[in-house]
Amino acid sequence: MTEREKAIGVFDSGVGGLTVVRELLERLPAEDIIYFGDSARVPYGTKSPETVLRFSRQNLAFLESKHVKLIVVACNTASSLALPALEAEEELPLVGVLLPGARAAARETRNRRVAVIGTTATINSGAYERAIRDIDPGIEIWSGACPLFVPLVEEGWLDDEVTRLTAARYLEPVRRFGADTIVLGCTHYPLLEETIAGAAGPGVVLVDSAQETAIEVEGLLDERGLRTPSSERRRLEIYVSDLPARFREVAERFLGRPVERVERVRF
Repeated sequence: MTEREKAIGVFDSGVGGLTVVRELLERLPAEDIIYFGDSARVPYGTKSPETVLRFSRQNLAFLESKHVKLIVVACNTASSLALPALEAEEELPLVGVLLPGARAAARETRNRRVAVIGTTATINSGAYERAIRDIDPGIEIWSGACPLFVPLVEEGWLDDEVTRLTAARYLEPVRRFGADTIVLGCTHYPLLEETIAGAAGPGVVLVDSAQETAIEVEGLLDERGLRTPSSERRRLEIYVSDLPARFREVAERFLGRPVERVERVRF
């Protein structure tokens, strides 16, 4: 197998990274994709940086055993806390979800006020703020954790009064701050895009880091000559560390398509 024919590897702490997979399938339908969801140890958003790095190294090792050509760290927490160390250790190209989202936010904002919402660990890391300010130091940033969004998404409560009330409460400080751009700093959040947009108010741009990451992966494949020569739709393999049946059920909601098989692996 040539380098170009190898799969793209993607990992997340759970199911949220499938929003990145969905965008990759849309943008790069001829690429094989191997996904690993660390469902036994989710969430990463409440773990220490040392623990997130240890888990991320194990996830990378698993994907490398599958002989992938590029790895997407489809987890905002791991992108915030572990990616710099991983990039120093790995030879394979790595793409996180944080920098693509930060670049898009800096590009989209008109009044130079950006809000970032994500897990507690992502927000506490300050990684988005640093990345956005590195691009444009004059941008004002408000950041806030929205931890209830993840379980609401996984319960399938995407269009529900409880979810709308939760979003209104989380987004009230954003409205007061006057942000015209919100970074969805967790891969679960794109599934709540309509609810978040309604709570944020008219004219606010939502930056979907999953979509921006897929665009970056496409560019990197072309830059390095790694895009597959095939024109046929290829395979999607999904692996998890626990509860494959439950994961498959939620995965189908995230991907908007049937999932044939989810295989459990043990470290």
